[in-house]
Amino acid sequence: MEHLSHSEQETEQLGEQVARRLPRGTVIAYTGELGMGKTAFTRGLARGLGCRGRVTSPTFTIVNEYEGDIPLFHFDLYRLGSSDELFDIGWEDYLARGGVCAVEWSERAEDAFDGSTVRVDFRRGAQHDGWRVITITGVDGL
Repeated sequence: MEHLSHSEQETEQLGEQVARRLPRGTVIAYTGELGMGKTAFTRGLARGLGCRGRVTSPTFTIVNEYEGDIPLFHFDLYRLGSSDELFDIGWEDYLARGGVCAVEWSERAEDAFDGSTVRVDFRRGAQHDGWRVITITGVDGL
């Protein structure tokens, strides 16, 4: 389903709504260019999952962990060259921990995801006036 976001706050609110519908162990694969709202969406996910702490982009650390009612593991694969590198940093261990894995630049490791992966695509609106089109697939009711 497509959603329009006109602000960072709206993007965060959408992330929070999505989080409330996710079971433990969900993988969310993000696609979209730089500055499209992926980290803002993840801040909302964290809030909706009951996580504490400041949510930041894991560009240089590859993964940030947030503890909460359901833990959130926020990956940024921009610096990875393949899914092999994702598995090398312990992807399967993160999956086994039962949290939610939110993955930016997921297209860099597409073969690491299966058919149950929630997909979230971020792109500019047709008018390019600051709003975003966020398409979510794999979550009932959104």
